[in-house]
Amino acid sequence: MNRAMGATPGFATGWGADRDWRTAVAACLERLEPVPERADLGFLYVSDHLAGHASDILTVLRGRTGVDDWTGTTGIGVLADGCQLFDTPGLVAMLATVGPENRRLFPPTAALPFAPWFGVLHADPRTPDLPQAIAGHAGEAGGYWVGGLTATRGASPMIARGVRDGGMAGVAFSEAVAVQTGLSQGCTPIGPVHEITRGESNLVVELDGRPAFEVLRAEMGEVLVRNLSRVPGFIFAGLPVSGVDRPDYLVRDLVGFDPGHGVIAIGGEIATGERLMFCRRDAHAAATDMTRMLDDMQGRLDGRRPKAGLYYSCLGRGPNMFPEDRSEIDMIAERFGGMPLAGFFCNGEVSNGRLYTYTGVLSLFV
Repeated sequence: MNRAMGATPGFATGWGADRDWRTAVAACLERLEPVPERADLGFLYVSDHLAGHASDILTVLRGRTGVDDWTGTTGIGVLADGCQLFDTPGLVAMLATVGPENRRLFPPTAALPFAPWFGVLHADPRTPDLPQAIAGHAGEAGGYWVGGLTATRGASPMIARGVRDGGMAGVAFSEAVAVQTGLSQGCTPIGPVHEITRGESNLVVELDGRPAFEVLRAEMGEVLVRNLSRVPGFIFAGLPVSGVDRPDYLVRDLVGFDPGHGVIAIGGEIATGERLMFCRRDAHAAATDMTRMLDDMQGRLDGRRPKAGLYYSCLGRGPNMFPEDRSEIDMIAERFGGMPLAGFFCNGEVSNGRLYTYTGVLSLFV
């Protein structure tokens, strides 16, 4: 049987790009056909150029596909199988057939009929205490949560069946839905892991008993020290994650320096006794780590072909770190070509209930 581009049994993706949302959604629907039999869940990601029409887009998609339950949000760009629309008016939709008994949208927050083992989370970055809110949600719900933060220069709709503003939204899955996940970093460490021997809030005063700025200067070199304005966006703080089966760390921006007092400020809360290392944003390292993640996921599939995928990438990656002729989407397609895939460029990524930056998070339905 012939199938439309981006369709496999149980899943289908479609995308469209145009300044007129009607034209974009029409192209998306053409690529979505035929709608998978008994499709019961939709993912919708809309570029911020079309965010003001999210409700209209959702209404048309719901009417034409017959799928009532949708989740999604807005990004600076959207991702589909074989297509990357960065800072371009467009949208991507993915339909899935998983069975209503195996998934639940939130909100509403009614009691689930199953214990979640995997979930997709979208969150508004304006949410107070967001890292704690994400971790709290994952801890309370249970399971392994992935996703991304809305990225927009205007309206920031959150899709939870309908369109709402702010907060968090997503979908939880039961263990009947088989998924493999992976995380790829966009930075690489430039020095050893240090202990924060003095610090509070987001201020790091001492590392290993030495002034924090002195440690930073020794690791990033005098060229950058003489021009501190070049440091943000190139050098970052990495907070190692404990209790995981591979080296992992949360990247946080360096937001301020006080060389006279030896203090640095980072874009996140720290505490005395925690660990910290410094990292460099590096396109070559990002591509290398993307390959590592894909190798690892392919090995864990043990010869199985994934049915579909979701990919959430930092807006600081995309064309800013990967060449146009071999993007992240190209690398995924080279490894798992032909599967339906949807995602967006985020203002922060979620993996295992933690908030990351400058990463790519891939989930494969198997």
